[in-house]
Amino acid sequence: MNNGGVLESEFEENGEIEQRYWITLYEEPVESGRLSIQVAQIADAKKLLAIYAPYVRETAITFEYEVPTIEEFAVRIAHTLERYPYLVAKYNGEIVGYAYAGPLHERPAYDWAVETSIYVKHDKKGQKIGRALYDALEVQLHRQNIVNVNACIASPAVEDAYLTRDSILFHEKLGYQMVGEFHQCGYKFDTWYNMVWMEKMIGEHKVPQPQVIWFSQLPEA
Repeated sequence: MNNGGVLESEFEENGEIEQRYWITLYEEPVESGRLSIQVAQIADAKKLLAIYAPYVRETAITFEYEVPTIEEFAVRIAHTLERYPYLVAKYNGEIVGYAYAGPLHERPAYDWAVETSIYVKHDKKGQKIGRALYDALEVQLHRQNIVNVNACIASPAVEDAYLTRDSILFHEKLGYQMVGEFHQCGYKFDTWYNMVWMEKMIGEHKVPQPQVIWFSQLPEA
């Protein structure tokens, strides 16, 4: 099957999910406009990829080397939405960032823990968009009975043009704590980079623990 066929298949298989979750989760006035958080649609793939591509080409924030195709990116969105929230931030109607969750590990005992990711347009940083995205993401994850959120973050031994510690500091401000570091495990732009894991608890660990509800199965709030 060609890429176009895969994309068409994903549209067909996930159409119900798209329609069900295309709602505004959060909206408030901000300086010079209005910020809203909504659940991503597959049709957002092109705009979201335009945000992600500079991170691939120009930074070591992601260890990905090649920018994925729109079709590949759309499949990633659809796959995520089957189980986890994938949210977009709109500033005055323009998509300016996105955040999503994914499995920490595929084994079922890890179901209550996720890995989070976030990307904001470079010219929109510092406007609390990232915080709004993560706040909305945590609300949805809490509704799913997920209790651990984890972030895998590239870390420079020495800050350079491709990577700073800004992401680590951002996560610290949101309550994440450092729990581990792998040294010189990522190679990009002829430089070796470290990788850290940070975690945050957003719920109570119980015995027995309520079962996780996949995002596509959540009742409407």
